Amino acid sequence: MYIDDNNIKLPTDPNTIVWKYLDLSKFVDLLLYRKLFMSRSDKFEDQYEGTFSEPTFEEIRKLSLDNPTFLDYYKTHRKNVVISSWHINEYESFAMWQIFTQKSEGLAIQSTLGRLQEALDFDKDYTQHIGEVNYIDYKKEYIPFDNTFFPFLFKRKSFQYEREIRIISDLTANNLTIDNGLKIDIDIKKLIEKIYIHPKSENWYKNLVIELVKRLGFDFEIEKSDLESEILI
Repeated sequence: MYIDDNNIKLPTDPNTIVWKYLDLSKFVDLLLYRKLFMSRSDKFEDQYEGTFSEPTFEEIRKLSLDNPTFLDYYKTHRKNVVISSWHINEYESFAMWQIFTQKSEGLAIQSTLGRLQEALDFDKDYTQHIGEVNYIDYKKEYIPFDNTFFPFLFKRKSFQYEREIRIISDLTANNLTIDNGLKIDIDIKKLIEKIYIHPKSENWYKNLVIELVKRLGFDFEIEKSDLESEILI
């Protein structure tokens, strides 16, 4: 279930295009089970996920002198927060293909912010929030902590190329033991507007994806990436 939070930064246009780049196995898992995987926040490669910048940490440290459990909460909170990452871009991203797909056998799901929000309403077990990531200097800039989601909506400037938008769920109240993450119910037909095949893939691979999608009962529009179109000279 998607809940709007006015404190979280988000594009106002529901037609804002968003992408998810993934390999074939994760794509099949998404279609087969009709569930979206949300990764536990402290399992991301970036060790700073869900932590604070230096100015914010100093403030929290001072507050925790009289209340030691205050700091302990933030240390353990990350294992109860799960995230699904998406990329904001009007066009395909060469960098995203390179980083998030293996060899030449990846796919990209194209959706919109509005479709993403509607697709999340399919899930009745967990509350989802969507926010745009802010990229800051962790040595100088401040991260507010009056909202428990804010630490997960800030990243270092080194990651600006990701142009990330995140689906976030805080499962603290659900009393779950989360391993690497969990899957949430999602309206697949609403989520996926179009599917793009890796720019360096061969025709047999595109045909395989088309047949696979068809056999799983879907009729999404499928295209080969525009990045490898023929040169016009």
